This record gives sequence, C-alpha cells and structure tokens, in this order.
Amino acid sequence: LPAVYSLDGLLVFGLLLVCTCAYLRKVPRLRTWLLSERRGIWGVCHKAAVIGTRLHMVVSVSCLLMAFYVLVGK
Repeated sequence: LPAVYSLDGLLVFGLLLVCTCAYLRKVPRLRTWLLSERRGIWGVCHKAAVIGTRLHMVVSVSCLLMAFYVLVGK
C-alpha cells in the first residue's frame, strides 16, 4: 500500500490503467459495454483507452522503461 503514495507507484498505476483500457477497447463486446459511456468512472476508462490507442508507441516505451526501473532500479 505505501507504493501507491509514491510517484513511481502512481506512474505504474497510470500506465497499467492506460494499457488495460486500450486492450479492452479492442474487444468489440467490451467496447460497447464498458467504454461507450463518457462520464464518470467509465469516462475515465474511455479517455485512457483513447490515450492508449493514439499514443501506443509512447505508452509501450514508457511501460518498458518503467518495467526496467522497477526490476533494476528499485
């Protein structure tokens, strides 16, 4: 739980949220069921999915760098 309150914990959480929502956007049934709403918590998931699909190269490089940091740097 203390990792959530650190900056690197928040970055890991944000990257995981963006990657998960972008993956869920590729599944047709889940896209219409979960990511069609644009308000509330599902709106946050929708926006994270849009970020993940439009900036997929930046997000993937950030995931690789964060994985390297968590495995080696900590």
